[in-house]
Amino acid sequence: MGKNLALNIADNHYRVAAFDLDADKVQGVVRQEELERIKYLNNVVDARIDGCNNISEMLSKLEKPRVVLLSVPAGAPVDGVCQSLIEAGIEADDIVIDTGNSLWTDTVEREKRYASDFLFFSCAVSGGEVGARFGPSLMPSGSLTAWNRIEPIWQAIAAKVDAKTGLPIERFEPANPVKEGEPCTTYIGPAGSGHYVKMVHNGIEYADMQLICEAYQLLRDGLGYTPAQVGEVFERWNAGSLNSYLMEISADVLQQADPLTGAPLVDMILDKAGQKGTGLWTAVSSLQIGCPAPTIAEAVYARAVSTQKVQRQQLSQQLSGPSHTPVAKFADGDEQVFIAQLENALYCAKVCSYAQGFQLMAMQAKEQGWKLDFAEIAKIWRAGCIIRATFLQSITQAYQQNAELENLLMAETFAKALSEKQNDWRFAVSAAVMNGIPAPCISSALAYYDSYRCERLPASLLQGQRDFFGAHTFERTDKPAGDKYHLNWSSEDRTLDKL
Repeated sequence: MGKNLALNIADNHYRVAAFDLDADKVQGVVRQEELERIKYLNNVVDARIDGCNNISEMLSKLEKPRVVLLSVPAGAPVDGVCQSLIEAGIEADDIVIDTGNSLWTDTVEREKRYASDFLFFSCAVSGGEVGARFGPSLMPSGSLTAWNRIEPIWQAIAAKVDAKTGLPIERFEPANPVKEGEPCTTYIGPAGSGHYVKMVHNGIEYADMQLICEAYQLLRDGLGYTPAQVGEVFERWNAGSLNSYLMEISADVLQQADPLTGAPLVDMILDKAGQKGTGLWTAVSSLQIGCPAPTIAEAVYARAVSTQKVQRQQLSQQLSGPSHTPVAKFADGDEQVFIAQLENALYCAKVCSYAQGFQLMAMQAKEQGWKLDFAEIAKIWRAGCIIRATFLQSITQAYQQNAELENLLMAETFAKALSEKQNDWRFAVSAAVMNGIPAPCISSALAYYDSYRCERLPASLLQGQRDFFGAHTFERTDKPAGDKYHLNWSSEDRTLDKL
């Protein structure tokens, strides 16, 4: 990531001084810049990246006031580098930018901690290594003074989209960066807000990936499709409303043969999924603030279940499932009908996962006093980042039409689409249940949809239970909001008290 960001910045006509504790990495980026300069620029410009042996040398080569980007793992390494910069003589008006996946609360504390030493700024980066090289989605937050100074650089190196269509403008050519279109970066807000937005982005990413995986398993185990056949289905879906980077790469992965055995590569990959923590942070944050985000949480749980490989192997021999009934029979024998139904189900579940993410950002923004522009956030996710999708253009338009939208499901576009597609969604979920195929994210998204369209939930009984065993009180439907009541359950006449 650090190497590719450096090359991206150099491509946009900025000089870079690079340092890493691993000298081979420094020489690697210097050598790559040289090769690209010779090949693509005919070696007519001076070296754009200077390799440095230590932090002091790096600082000496930067023009004051300096801009220093950190591309290190979250946590203690960030503070370690900051301390080294202080010891090397960084100055109060220099900017130090954390581009890693730091926990947002750590970012808030760091801005305070280093205020007298330098301007600590943060910028979450999405897009992986290729995005970093040719145009990532950038989510900066912190000091406006710092942002005003780095904004031209960020706009230059960010991914670009066509303003009318919302589609990415991509060119993967060294020394020939995309300059046309809207840059996928915007000032998010005060310290920590950018990393929080990126954290939620990653939570949505967890859900999006798991939803695609569940659709794959329904086609694989339900219809008996080969991985390559599922890949072909995904290719068709990618040409429609489900167009996205994740759908595109999923189709590619499923059609890839294993170089060693010739078998489908996906069958040779161990079914144990890793995670680096941002999805977990999103789920925890939703619980802490009381924002329902079941699809995101289920995606985290799905990865956790996948790691229990030995238990799953044992229990697969002990626990029985339904007698096998091909999914196609639920669609009157027409597997193409089921494929179309599953496509609609995936779309609906995807809308709900985004709705959960945006609602979580809105609730945290209110809690922290941030003023987040959700139309702008949706816009900068249209290219460069992992969840980039045509779908985000509709989200952008929804928030442009109503900036105060409390839940994405309230947008007419999505309310209408989910209402029309819900029967297909329900069929897909029932097919999964009847066939014993786990679909925790697709089904939890449906429960989320049904919960929000339900005017009266059984929480009234739950409050009765709580009052019975713990005297937790309840409000009444026929009395002013906020008035608390308790029934004396243990008394003979069960009198009602207003508290």
